[in-house]
Amino acid sequence: QVQLVESGGGLVEPGGSLRLSCAASGSFSRITAMGWYRQGPGKQRDVVAVIISDGRTNYADSVKGRFTISRDNAKNTQYLEMNSLKPEDTAVYYCKAEVTRAGMPLRYNYWGQGTQVTVSS
Repeated sequence: QVQLVESGGGLVEPGGSLRLSCAASGSFSRITAMGWYRQGPGKQRDVVAVIISDGRTNYADSVKGRFTISRDNAKNTQYLEMNSLKPEDTAVYYCKAEVTRAGMPLRYNYWGQGTQVTVSS
């Protein structure tokens, strides 16, 4: 079992900033990838940003230039810095980790509980 602990969500005015964090713990050998996903009201859950163990990143077009994903491998933690926030960024944000276990070739996905981000004046 892998646990993902998220923090940093809340209410912010348009144009403001928030920084989300997600720390992984539990039974795993290595985190191969981490990412952030979001689900707005009445919408499907979509990818926001991902970061691979070698440092490569990928962003949804809607957040490019505004959001930055980063990772602290020593702490098994990822971050999402969100700048120039817009009302359409309002959603529940979920942390995801892809992990491997010792001696196993399979990869497993785990999700955090989600944290609400609301952008409103």
